[in-house]
Amino acid sequence: MVEFVKPSDSLKSLVFSRSQNSGWQVNGNNFTWSPATDVYETPTGIIIKIEIAGMKQSEIDINFEDNCLTVSGKRPDSNERRAYYQMEIRFGEFNTMVALPKGLALESAKAEYEDGFLVISIPFSKGTTIKIKG
Repeated sequence: MVEFVKPSDSLKSLVFSRSQNSGWQVNGNNFTWSPATDVYETPTGIIIKIEIAGMKQSEIDINFEDNCLTVSGKRPDSNERRAYYQMEIRFGEFNTMVALPKGLALESAKAEYEDGFLVISIPFSKGTTIKIKG
């Protein structure tokens, strides 16, 4: 089984304020967000599927280190000023981490980005057969 780890959003440093002329404002440090991520096993390996629409492949970083997969990047926001009625699409820096089980062939991993989904396929390692002389 694969363990899925999502870093939490750091909202502690945000300050919400309201002035009579400007409406609501959010002041504080930037924070990273985590995109929706599915991790599942197939008969041949592990699949990680991440929903990050509106990006270019060159804006996404994929790293393997210490049996952990990290996907990060920055989804650009429009500079256009808007009066939102509802705002759920996140912009800015994102980061998601997945702890990987042992026994994967990381050197054979493949990634595809299509229709707003990044799909990373990591096959299981094939066992090594040792021949005994005798």
